[in-house]
Amino acid sequence: MRKIFPIEFVYQVFSLLIAFIIVHAIYVAVVRPNADAFITAENARMQIEPDTERQRSYYVVVRDYEQETCFVLMFWALAILGFKGTMTYRQQSQLEDDFIGLPDGTLISPQETGDIIRRLQQLPEKRGSCLLPRVLLAALERFSVTQNVQDASTVVHNHCESESDRLESELSIIRYIAWAIPSVGFIGTVRGIGDALAQAHRAVEGDISGVTQSLGVAFNSTFIALVISIVLMFFIHQIQLMQERLVLDTERYCDNWLIRRLKN
Repeated sequence: MRKIFPIEFVYQVFSLLIAFIIVHAIYVAVVRPNADAFITAENARMQIEPDTERQRSYYVVVRDYEQETCFVLMFWALAILGFKGTMTYRQQSQLEDDFIGLPDGTLISPQETGDIIRRLQQLPEKRGSCLLPRVLLAALERFSVTQNVQDASTVVHNHCESESDRLESELSIIRYIAWAIPSVGFIGTVRGIGDALAQAHRAVEGDISGVTQSLGVAFNSTFIALVISIVLMFFIHQIQLMQERLVLDTERYCDNWLIRRLKN
């Protein structure tokens, strides 16, 4: 597993850069020009028809820097979740393979574990580094030394528990992003309210356009951040569910196909 961490780190860095480039390009080319054009047209219409209701535009809702940052963080988190989901699915598919390589009902004695251990050790690194082969190898090595079935079962349980803890800890970066997105939205709220207060003297004179625009920044940033956070948390829970199923299915596989066939 040592080679996975640098690869994943590089993937996270490049996915962040790509998310920023794509989102910023869309904002520069599409979102902000359309938002500015809509605001200009709406202000001109309100001068002619002051009693009409001001219209809203999606481009105006997402135009500010806080919303752009939230979208960058969202796509970055989805890219990381996609990576982890692919890795989990690849390991889940191994549960359909027969790593023991013995006919059904064949019992395994400590003297017969050598061939299975060598076969597991000769697996390609991409397959051998996954959870199931590692747990099987550890259980067989312990059984060959202690000649005790209970020790092998304990090794399987302990390895699955440690893997569950490791997968849980690796989701910390995703949870940090899910926490950061509403925080960025609240920053936009504070900035918008501050700008509105700075223009309070204009509102007293009768010009409330600046105040309303600043309050729009405050509410829009929080709205977008909370919506993105809700969507992102759904995908986080789905990935966590996949990982929990992987660990439980791996332990069940080892119990059914290895532990029950061991004999002292």
